[in-house]
Amino acid sequence: MRIMFVGPPGAGKGTQAVRVSAAYGIPHVSTGDMLREEIKNGSALGQKAKSYIDKGELVPDDVIIEMVKERIGRADAKNGFLLDGFPRTRTQAEALDEFARLDTVINIYVPDDKLVHRICGRRVCSECGATYHESMLQDVRHCPKCGASLFIRDDDKEEIVKQRLSVYKEKTQPLIEYYSERGILHDIVGSGGIDTITKAILAVINGEK
Repeated sequence: MRIMFVGPPGAGKGTQAVRVSAAYGIPHVSTGDMLREEIKNGSALGQKAKSYIDKGELVPDDVIIEMVKERIGRADAKNGFLLDGFPRTRTQAEALDEFARLDTVINIYVPDDKLVHRICGRRVCSECGATYHESMLQDVRHCPKCGASLFIRDDDKEEIVKQRLSVYKEKTQPLIEYYSERGILHDIVGSGGIDTITKAILAVINGEK
């Protein structure tokens, strides 16, 4: 089972990907998580990627493609995987087809105004990495789990968020058309309760919708 989630920043892809990958016992392959780990470790790849991410731009294809190819070639992905954050362009999709064919693509849609509110209100723990929205917190400065300080990621600031959404629309629309033409793209509205969205996604994957 080879699944991919597509959707703008803040659409809830990560949250749903964790749930769906657990439901089917397949690895959740998040390029965002992999890149952030590289950045945290201060690797050469991480430094290169950060220079693009901080400006709201996409990391170059060759860097991402090689990273994904290595990851889905591991033993735990033998029976399938769930891609989150890749491919983002038609060029990446065509490169992916050379070493892995997808079965289902889930397109999670959320209006821009809701996305900006979601992303700009996001807070991340500096120690345990837990993520919250400021609307969930009584104390927006400290993590409810471990008490460490919370911070706003550079790419969650409003001017960067708007740039990310602009880049997404420009680069990703051809990708949506690509998978739509292949008959494997399914649209899911990414607003409403998390459980409701999960049920809708599982229904599509199971062929119930």
